[in-house]
Amino acid sequence: VLFLQIVHILNMTSAKIVSFLLHPEESLHSLQIRIEFETGISTGNQELLLETGICLDPRKPASQCVIDGVRGWDSYMVYLFDKSKTIYDGPFASRSLSDCVNYIVQDSKIQLPIPQLRKVWAEAVHYVIGLKEDYSRLFQGQRAAMLSLLRYNANLIKMKNNMVSASQQLKAKLEFFHQSIRLDLERYSDQMAYGISSEKMLKAWKEMEEKASQCAQAEDIGYLDEQIMALHTEIVELQKSPYARRQGEVMESLEQRAIDLYKQLKTRPPDHAYSDSTDMVKIIVQTVQSQDRVLKELFGHLSKLLGCKQKIIDLLPKIEVALNNIKEADNSVMQMQGKRQREIWHLLKIACTQSSSRSLVSPSLEGTASTPAAMWLPQSSSGNVPHPLSSMATPEDGEDFVRVIEENLNYLELFSSILQEVRQEQNNSMMVS
Repeated sequence: VLFLQIVHILNMTSAKIVSFLLHPEESLHSLQIRIEFETGISTGNQELLLETGICLDPRKPASQCVIDGVRGWDSYMVYLFDKSKTIYDGPFASRSLSDCVNYIVQDSKIQLPIPQLRKVWAEAVHYVIGLKEDYSRLFQGQRAAMLSLLRYNANLIKMKNNMVSASQQLKAKLEFFHQSIRLDLERYSDQMAYGISSEKMLKAWKEMEEKASQCAQAEDIGYLDEQIMALHTEIVELQKSPYARRQGEVMESLEQRAIDLYKQLKTRPPDHAYSDSTDMVKIIVQTVQSQDRVLKELFGHLSKLLGCKQKIIDLLPKIEVALNNIKEADNSVMQMQGKRQREIWHLLKIACTQSSSRSLVSPSLEGTASTPAAMWLPQSSSGNVPHPLSSMATPEDGEDFVRVIEENLNYLELFSSILQEVRQEQNNSMMVS
């Protein structure tokens, strides 16, 4: 018997305890099926919390409900919540009175012999202690719900920080992209009259600028941030609430008064004297009233805790969607940045090829004049002229952003210097011609 594993489940929706004998190597799902049969809460809606607020792991056996230690298995409790509910309808009816205690409650002035009165009062003290312990267990369940809420809140804060960081990085990349593409368009316009032009490339760059403006929508997470901050404020208020702390002082005082009253009765000699139960009944009534009050406060606070927890559960998917949108926008910006840089280097290659061709043609004063298009566009081996804006491969995923920035800052200066040399060679060639 001492080696049996028994788990005690406190159903927070009904304030009742159900106990189960665990079979060797029984799975948690098997235990949940038995819980569903006893409580009516489906396995999908069951949330089993330890006192620390940790939810039971479905991958581990049901024995995780029982701990070894000084407290022993007979006093450890697992708290059952119904995930389909966020409002609990407490307080619940107090535990029922025994026949003896109910007898003196119905008529507190009835005279009983001292030996018989001792037995009745002993049961009355046990009843008062039981009321206090019922509240203590329910308060511990509320505390487990609070700790579970704080764990969810910690996960929410972590995801929020990741979202804010990703949004800030996207904003910085978009600012850099807009500045660099505006500079590219300005420099392109400056050299169009005497350099290389491509309407297709110009159109593609302007489309990139518009697409980057659309990507900026992904960094707008203000509405989520406002909801999270409001939820954080609500959770802090719940933590500061007096109902988040134990409210059983009155019940503990009544418990001690009942014990003292019983001790006084025990000192009386077992003679033929009689006595009534007026004082003990007063304590019983006050304890029931006190429990009703504190349970009403407890379940009201518990409903608020569960409501906040449900809000977090609803927010987490929205944050994941926002993170995915930011990631997609970030990848799109990096791809456009890499594509534009490769196009510029392709134009630079064309300019260098044209410069070499003019250098070879210029010494011959009797050579035939070539058309501007033939002079500016290199011939391929098959005789076809490649378009300056041929289709570019998209950049590989995960391209180093730092390298892209350095290339973007360096290629403009190099491109400008090479164009200056090309223009100088063109001027020299025209003078010789």
